[in-house]
Formats: sequence, C-alpha cells, structure tokens
Amino acid sequence: MRKNFLVVLVLSLGLIIPTSVIAGSSYTCNTKYPVVLAHGMGASAEILGIVDYWWGIPEALQDEGCKVYITSVNGMDSTANKAASFKSQFLQILSIAGAAKANIIGHSHGTIYTRYAVSNLNLASKVASHTSIAGPHRGSVIADVIIGIVPNSLEWLVGDTLDFIYAFIFGDTNPNSLQNGYDLTRSYMINTFNPNTPNMTGIYYQSWAAKIKMMAVDARNWYFIATWPILLAYEGDNDGLVSINSAKWGTFRGVEDASWYSAGCDHLNIVDQLFGITPGFDAPDFYVNIVSELKNKGY
Repeated sequence: MRKNFLVVLVLSLGLIIPTSVIAGSSYTCNTKYPVVLAHGMGASAEILGIVDYWWGIPEALQDEGCKVYITSVNGMDSTANKAASFKSQFLQILSIAGAAKANIIGHSHGTIYTRYAVSNLNLASKVASHTSIAGPHRGSVIADVIIGIVPNSLEWLVGDTLDFIYAFIFGDTNPNSLQNGYDLTRSYMINTFNPNTPNMTGIYYQSWAAKIKMMAVDARNWYFIATWPILLAYEGDNDGLVSINSAKWGTFRGVEDASWYSAGCDHLNIVDQLFGITPGFDAPDFYVNIVSELKNKGY
C-alpha cells in the first residue's frame, strides 16, 4: 500500500491519519488552498484495501509541495448519498488543514457527486475550484444500456446482488447500486441533474476528457472492448465509459489521448490505473501540471 500523501480519510474506521510536509513557495504545486481528490463509481480510495485508486498521483503532488487530501465514499450509491458523505469528509478536511476553502479534483462519478455537494449541500463558499476529469456530466449510454438490459422484474435481484458484493467485499455501507446506475443515465443527467445543479458563482470550473484511439491489448484497454464501440456509435469519441462531449464542463481544457504511438488514454489510465501502467501517458505529471496551474491562478 502507498500512504505517502498528506492525509487519508477512512470513514469506515473513523480515522484521520496526518503526516507533514515542509513546502516552500518554490514548489510548483504549493497552492493557496489544499487539494481534495474524489474518486469515481465502483471503487474507493483504496480498492479492496490494497490498491490506491489514484496510484502515484498524490505522492507526485506532495513532492511538489501540494497539501493533498483523499476522500472515500461508497463505490455504488446514489449521487445524493455520495455527496452527503463527501461533504462530511470535506468539512473535516478544512478543519484539519485550517483552510477556508479547498480545490476539488474529481474523476468520473467523483465529478458529479462533488458538484451536487457544492451546489445543493451548501459547500459553494468553501470551494475555490472544481476540476473534472472524465466526468459523465451528460450521462453515459453505458448506464442507459445496463439499466435497459435489466428487466423491471429482475431489478431487485441485480440490485441486491451488487449491493451484497459492494457491502461485504468492497466495504460499502448500505450501497444502492441500481440508483447509482439510474443517476448516470443520459436522460436523468441532462433533464434533471444538470438543471438542478448549476455552477456556483465564485468557483472556477474546468474539465478534461480522455480518449481511446484504438483497441489494443498491449495498451491495457482491453477491459473496454465492449463499451468503447457502443459509446463510439452513440456518443462519438470516448474513453471507454465517458464520451468527450459528456466530459465537458465549465472551461473545457482538452482531450488526453496519450502519445502518438499509444492506443490512447482510457478511463482508468487517466488516474494512473492499472497499477501505474499507462503506456504513452504520464498521469502523475498530468496532475502536477493541473495543480501547478491552479497555484498560478491563485487557488
């Protein structure tokens, strides 16, 4: 396990474990406000208590003087429930850090439940910036397909099975897998969530998308071999789970598709998964650049 980042917040144990770092103004990531990382769906800050979701990213930021905090919510749950859990941890982080605000960086569903917390749970005054990485802001056809495949008569069985897996294997507390799926459908995100979750004044919103250019086992994106073409047909270029169009929110900063010789940057590569094997893409350096820019903007 890798625990060299500033703080790991572990709700299941009710513990906050601090370490310290001396960061001078010369560090490229020594931001005015601390950085809070929010993970995506189907995982936690430490997957199965072994694999770090963000892999080498927190350490890279810390090495450049950044105060990094990592939150962990249920892998499978409604957006609202995840947002409430995130808010509780976020406020604890501000108290520990002695900070008035923080910079949020979310990945995948982590971009959505954090937006909900900011807009609907009164966190706006405590957030300096919101950075979205491969977030499904307009939903995903993959959620549509999964929900559509499950007959109404069998929803309870599928939901209960997934809830059992995430409660007893992944450690979720009262998960709600079906609601997680419904909350990421395109119709819900476009027609219900976004109109009721507007960007808040005074917060800098920015976003990035990721893109798979081709399927290649040696590029380790084989796990999206079924989802990538479906998204390609319905939504265009995508990272295996989220389309470029859906990932755009606030100031869109661009598409990460890795080096020319690679098969692209997929939904997991962009957070340094799996196990830091990301051919043609340096994830830690990508996040160092993001946070360095936040520092230069005064955040």
